[in-house]
Amino acid sequence: MKRLLLLGGGHAHVHVLRELARSPLPGTEVLLVTPFERQMYSGMVPGLVAGHYRAEDCAIPLLPLARAARVSLLEASAVAMNAAQRWVQLSSGQRAEYDVLSIDTGSEMNRDVIPGAREHGLFVRPIEHFVQLFERTVELMQRRALDVVVIGAGAAGVELAMALQHRFGDQARLALVTGGPAPLEGYPLRVIERAAAQLRRLRITVLPQSCTAIAADHLQLASGARVACDVPVLAVGSGAPAWLKGSGLTLDEHGYVATGATLQSCSHAQVLAAGDVATRLDVQRPRSGVYAVRAGPALAHNLRAWVAGQALEAHLPPARTLNLISCGDKVAIASWGEWSAQGRWVWWWKDHIDRKFVRRYTLPQTALNRSA
Repeated sequence: MKRLLLLGGGHAHVHVLRELARSPLPGTEVLLVTPFERQMYSGMVPGLVAGHYRAEDCAIPLLPLARAARVSLLEASAVAMNAAQRWVQLSSGQRAEYDVLSIDTGSEMNRDVIPGAREHGLFVRPIEHFVQLFERTVELMQRRALDVVVIGAGAAGVELAMALQHRFGDQARLALVTGGPAPLEGYPLRVIERAAAQLRRLRITVLPQSCTAIAADHLQLASGARVACDVPVLAVGSGAPAWLKGSGLTLDEHGYVATGATLQSCSHAQVLAAGDVATRLDVQRPRSGVYAVRAGPALAHNLRAWVAGQALEAHLPPARTLNLISCGDKVAIASWGEWSAQGRWVWWWKDHIDRKFVRRYTLPQTALNRSA
């Protein structure tokens, strides 16, 4: 009996579970290790914050999916690994051994990225924790107006700042600390301009400086200025999981699992990885949730092929992807290469895509065995 260990409940592994529900792996014991029994779909979290969704609208229950796939589920996370001896030490105290390992845990946020962040910051990941803690912010906002500062001007930070402003209106004063660059640096210029216009429209103060410290009631900026802050939202500081160090796996310069075209580790062929925890050394593409979703079918195919002793197939990420950025009040910005557009119709388009994705993996067991 072979052992397949699925480490993490990320988007790629959700697809693997669905494929195993349709066609289980013969002669294989499969264990899914994940800290949560549901996977919050990150693309819908800004809509949840804005008040457009309930938490259950954004969640994929993993336990029913695992049961349909005849996969055991253990609520735990990795704390150490030995790739040479093929085991992963878990937070539960157990040691999970494997013949083939698939890693889709995502990245982790550094809680010490800014002095005071661990004590006072509201971190956007793990998303499950963020969703639970955000409810306390809603309760506090109902009692008094708050100064809210989002730290990090990537897509997650920009979307959350606009979602928070829409949700709380005059009950909140919103600021976005960018670290220096303009919001959405790295996106096409037209997208950056559109986002800047939306931030102005929502009266969100953009501070192009770095945050150097966080206190109970204010932030310290690199310039020496102090910014009043009751709720600092941390959307910056993601990095590779610490437990990968010393694992024996070949890692890239930032500590992520280095993989090749078949999603296999560059040093250990029996280890595959997808999503934000991995770096494809054969292509220069950023780590992104959209790549994790697209890697799901390739990962499912290659795990099945590895168990059967068959050749694995290469997976090539697309050169361009559709990016949809929500702007709080059911307006969104779309980009495809250099093309971009915005409006309410873009939000409805995004809403349709997001809801369809969640429904795809929350079907009843009878439907899971049919082709999508």
